[in-house]
Amino acid sequence: MTQASAAAGRTVLVTGAAGGLGRSFALGFAERGYAVAVADVDESGAAETAALIADAGGRAWHGRLDVTSVGSTEEVAAAVAEFGGGRIDVLVNNAALYAGITRAPIEELDPAEWDRVMAVNAKGPWLMTRAASPHLGAGSSVVNIASATVMSGSAQWAHYVSSKGAVIALTRVMAKELGVREITVNAIAPGFTLTEASYGHMADADSYGVDRGALHRASTPEDIVGAALFLAGPDAAFISGQTLVVDGGRQFI
Repeated sequence: MTQASAAAGRTVLVTGAAGGLGRSFALGFAERGYAVAVADVDESGAAETAALIADAGGRAWHGRLDVTSVGSTEEVAAAVAEFGGGRIDVLVNNAALYAGITRAPIEELDPAEWDRVMAVNAKGPWLMTRAASPHLGAGSSVVNIASATVMSGSAQWAHYVSSKGAVIALTRVMAKELGVREITVNAIAPGFTLTEASYGHMADADSYGVDRGALHRASTPEDIVGAALFLAGPDAAFISGQTLVVDGGRQFI
């Protein structure tokens, strides 16, 4: 059985898929034969991602999603389940605040920004999974996007690192709770990856940290997509509650 035929009839919801890593996830799943639901607070960007999938012959749905809103997550989950013929097979919780957030010592971080980062990055995956749960069935998968910064403890980024640490903890709890329904829940912890947001954070993004890795090159979004496809697929059916670090061997856990 080919990978595309194994994915036939399966539907994936990717949050935060208007661009960057989320768009790469959406396109990667579409290439494997999944019907893809593209959701983002940036509805026009989500529409662009869906159009790229449709132009390549895939099946796509798009809509606006605010992962901090109970109403928005429930509305999107119901619409995607309808799009998927009554269920959601894969949920990729990718939506997160990264671009534009402040890097500062803990004494100088704005508490309001801390709350905003936590609301999107930590509360968001919980609310989206909570809303999707009634539409997940045996064989469904949840893939949460954390960050390898949790393992390294990136200085002057306490809110972002803490929020992604919460994602790893949440993954373990959800794996226990949803596992009784034969639903797997895992996390991916990407290292520094070349996206539009990363270039916005630093001028030397192409060379940042490459000398610290076992593989001496920068990570691209496509390097992360394969991990999500694996965790969502049948070869990972007995893997749950785990965090897969994808950073070119910059750190080992």
